[in-house]
Amino acid sequence: MHELLNITNVANVIQLAVAPAFILTGSGAMLGVMAGRLARVVDRFRDLHQSGGWDHEKKSLEMNMLLRRSRWIHWAITLSTISALLVCVVIAVLFAAVEIGWNPSRIVSLLFICAMASLVLGLLCFLREIALSTGTIEELSV
Repeated sequence: MHELLNITNVANVIQLAVAPAFILTGSGAMLGVMAGRLARVVDRFRDLHQSGGWDHEKKSLEMNMLLRRSRWIHWAITLSTISALLVCVVIAVLFAAVEIGWNPSRIVSLLFICAMASLVLGLLCFLREIALSTGTIEELSV
């Protein structure tokens, strides 16, 4: 009877861990997009740095904009990664709590709130980088 109760507890924890696992999947996809954008910014910066024949002032302005964009993407990646790590900790705490017979609701709630706050801030940083990128496109088209 005790084994059946343990299996039920583990099954319940697995059910609770499914939602955070979906968040991890979405976070992973977003991190891939952000890393791709950072790679493009870095490549463009290198191209500008190595190129000659450009108007020095225009080149300097674009390199400064790329630097700003890279900083925003860096923060977006950092905060999104922290969020994913906190979600992993939430899942680990859920399973550990079942093993030791402890009620983790308070710590899990706090960790999950921190994870969501970090994800929101990361996405806001990502939006800022996109705004800077679009502003550059609009400036170049004028």
